[in-house]
Amino acid sequence: MSHMTTAAASGGADARPSELRGKLWIAFVLQIVAISVATLLSVTGAWVVLRDVLIQRALTDEAAHYWSRVARDVDAELPDTYNMHGYLARSDGRGDVPPELAPLQPGYHAVRTGKRDNLVYIDDGATGRLYLVFEQEQVDRLALWFGFVPLCVVLLMIYVTTWLTYRVSRRAISPVIWLANQVRGWDPKKPDFESLQPDSLPPDAGGDVQVLAGAIHGFATRLEEFVERERNFTRDASHELRSPLTVIKVAADVLLDDGELTPFAERSVTRIKRATREMESLMEALLILAREGDVGLPEEDFVVNATIADEIERARELLGDKPVKLVLVEDDQFALHAPLRVLAVMVSNLLRNACMYTDEGSITVTVGSDFVSIADTGPGISTEDLERVFQPFFRAKNSRAGGHGIGLTIVKRLSDRFGWPVELRSRPGSGTTATIRFPSPQPV
Repeated sequence: MSHMTTAAASGGADARPSELRGKLWIAFVLQIVAISVATLLSVTGAWVVLRDVLIQRALTDEAAHYWSRVARDVDAELPDTYNMHGYLARSDGRGDVPPELAPLQPGYHAVRTGKRDNLVYIDDGATGRLYLVFEQEQVDRLALWFGFVPLCVVLLMIYVTTWLTYRVSRRAISPVIWLANQVRGWDPKKPDFESLQPDSLPPDAGGDVQVLAGAIHGFATRLEEFVERERNFTRDASHELRSPLTVIKVAADVLLDDGELTPFAERSVTRIKRATREMESLMEALLILAREGDVGLPEEDFVVNATIADEIERARELLGDKPVKLVLVEDDQFALHAPLRVLAVMVSNLLRNACMYTDEGSITVTVGSDFVSIADTGPGISTEDLERVFQPFFRAKNSRAGGHGIGLTIVKRLSDRFGWPVELRSRPGSGTTATIRFPSPQPV
């Protein structure tokens, strides 16, 4: 199931364009936009400063200079240049001020006269009101030739340079993209390590890419060796450990069938049989967790209620002579499509913990529509210990002899592996409730 998911994800990744090439393209586009906007704002700002600051300052200085000349000569000539014209409305009513300017008050004004936009500065002096008219068209023409035309040339050079840089950068990262596509296209079960050999690399692959490919090849080769050793270990352990356990179980059954055992010997054989069953369950859980991807167990459709009932019957031996009731409450029924032994291992570990720590009262196993809960009346777990119970080999303050500290760890790892969330709720003196939830239950 996990291999199919990995393969599907790999296929989906192959269908996407290269993320590295796309990010490179986005970076260059953003760079072009940022430079273009900055250049445009700079030229526009320079034009605004030229029009609204420098020209206004020039008109103010020109007016002050004119009034200084009038102070020396009342009949001083009005300013009259290629871009600027002056008009004077004298205090005695004389003057040739254009009618569109006459109503304006002292200060700066933007006035359209005919087909031209003009900047007008009006200032009152000793002999009358001075009107200075500056033709703004000249400013616009200067801004066009000395501002926007160079701007277009600069932007064109930036675009061409950026495009050439992008092409060179894209060619430089092409071997890395090729390498990523090669690794992405590997079959998780049979990766093609030979595709990363030096003679298989693209002709333009540089030294850095060759080093990277060699490192990936070496790591992948070592990983393949680790996986092969894991497969050999789980296969050999499964066979070599089950055989002696089977012999011990059969021998214990034969001894129990012998009616000549003393009570002490019978109790000892029963303990051996129980320990053998626990060892078998623990070994199976560890082998499941040791396997990568395929757990080595067939997936099947089974009714959870029946599996829970079987595990409860096996757990009754753990209670011995304790005054504890082990009860199954079936509020609902549901089925799963999964390895049956995985659920059995999880439930057996939780039941074993409940039986070990419950001296009196009851252990209630409840099967709902999508969950299985195991509630006991044991001493409970403190809040501090509850946060660490899933850690390997952790022993709570009230732990008892006989446990190994890995039962709940196995439950949690199987829970994460198969997507069956498990939670513990407990308070000191109020017992503990463990709940396993199943996101995809099948109705019965």
